Amino acid sequence: MFLPAGEKQFEFWVLRRNGLPNINIAKCFGVSRQAVSRALLSMDKRIEEILLEMARANRIEVEKLDSKKGILFGRSVPFKANSIIFVSAKHGMQVWYEHEGECGSCERYRECIELLWDFAEEMQLKLQSTNDPTKIADELFEKLKESIE
Repeated sequence: MFLPAGEKQFEFWVLRRNGLPNINIAKCFGVSRQAVSRALLSMDKRIEEILLEMARANRIEVEKLDSKKGILFGRSVPFKANSIIFVSAKHGMQVWYEHEGECGSCERYRECIELLWDFAEEMQLKLQSTNDPTKIADELFEKLKESIE
């Protein structure tokens, strides 16, 4: 199952996640509020199915899931580590495992920094400024976990 990034329903979902009320989404697209509500119900179900499928594929036991925010918290069975699967409008579906990395020497350092800062911005979360992806991830995911409890 893929993330429907180019679909109008997904655009509605992203706008709602950003805090835009259904009536405003409807006005932006020239559709009824009921059409937006139906589309969002459908998209929430699809997002939930995608998150659960990713969890199964990555052998992650689900602890918490919020389809309206596009976040799943769990625990990786093979890695014995906390994990999060999340939907980024910019980066697509992502799986992140809690770990203590040696980020300074990693070839994906810039990629991780960009992903984490972009997702924090998408979720409208303010983070402490640091160049350590592990610390950014810890702060970001702790704030996200608090937001869905």
